[in-house]
Formats: sequence, C-alpha cells, structure tokens
Amino acid sequence: MSLTVKEKTTVRLMFLGAAGVGKTALIQRFLHDRFEPKHKRTVEELHSIECDTDEAKIRIEIMDTSGSYSFPAMRKLCIRNSDAFALVYSVDDPESFEEVQRLREEILELKEEKDTPIVVVGNKVDLENQRLVLGEDVMPVVELEWNASFLEASANSSENVLGVFGELLRQARVPSRISPALRRRRETIPKDGVPVRKKPPMKKHNSCILAPEKLHQDTSPPRHLP
Repeated sequence: MSLTVKEKTTVRLMFLGAAGVGKTALIQRFLHDRFEPKHKRTVEELHSIECDTDEAKIRIEIMDTSGSYSFPAMRKLCIRNSDAFALVYSVDDPESFEEVQRLREEILELKEEKDTPIVVVGNKVDLENQRLVLGEDVMPVVELEWNASFLEASANSSENVLGVFGELLRQARVPSRISPALRRRRETIPKDGVPVRKKPPMKKHNSCILAPEKLHQDTSPPRHLP
C-alpha cells in the first residue's frame, strides 16, 4: 500500500553508497547549508526534523550510513524500516556506481516490493574535469530498467541538493515539494560562532513547516538518535 501522511506520521529516508561518495556532505548541505571538504568516516547517524502539513504533523528521519557497512545486521534492519532510499555514487568513481547496483539488489530483496522508492544520485558534478561516469549512460539504466529516479548533484556547490531531497519526499508520498525558499535558511545560520538572526529564535529543535510550495527548516544542530 502506498505511504501517505494519514497512514504514517514518520518517514525515513536512507542514504547508502560507497565510502567517500558524499552521503554525509549532501545531508549536511541540506540541513545546514555547509560543506566540509575533508572526508570523515561516518558511523550510522539518524537526523530528525518535524514538519507540519495540511493533514498532519510529520517527522522526517534521514539515516546517514557508513560506506564500510561494518554492521550488516543493523543495515538490513534499517533498510526494512526505511521508506525511500538515496543510492549515492561519485561521478569520478565508476566502482561507486557498481556499488549502487549491488545496494539496489539488496534493497529489493529485503523490501520485497517492486515499487520501492529509490533515487540514484550522481554526486560531485562540480568535478566535471574528472568525470568518469556519464549521466547520459546512467539515466537509461536507472529510469528505464530499474524504474527509479536519477539525479546529479554537488554537495560542494549545493547544485541540485534540494532536488534530491524533494524527489525523495515525493517518492515517499509526502504531499509537498521543496522550493528554493529553503535556501533562505542561511540567514539564521551562525557565522564565525556569532548567531545572525532576522527572526525570533524558534522553540523547537529541528523543526520545519512543510507546505505545498515551501519547506522552512530551523538551523539548530541535528539530534543524533540511536
């Protein structure tokens, strides 16, 4: 049965991919509009934001995974409990796209659903001079053979990051879309340790207002849940 807000008030988006492809960078760019160029190994982290829709209050959970997959049993459990998946590869690393293919097969096997929401993301398009994986080659495979969505993005330059999350939410049947209005969140992001606020501080942590035309999110540090 298709997921709707009326049926479920928590939606989990899971990011999977080889180490170093930029999963954490995409999430951090979306949540805080920042980019850390130095790669740091990620241990599974769950970020959570609350949103208001016309129908209900909904919690959006974003699962950031390690590319090493040191705990396969935990990963399988997370896959079974997730609603939509971002399979991330780097456009300068053909092997990372091979990992995306393997991960897709694992997801379909565990979910046992032909229409499992999957968005394949080619990250690091800012490295165009180093590109080894062409979007024109990947798109037919993803969209025609896999019946999934395909997008390219750059966490570094922020290109199409909102599009990635907007497509994930659409796939998860959240009745809204993300608009560039979210970019205005940087007005309240602390700079050099000094908060710059043009609006009164919000009382809720990691909250947003999800409406048909916009999604506003606060800039408080995300909670890392077990």
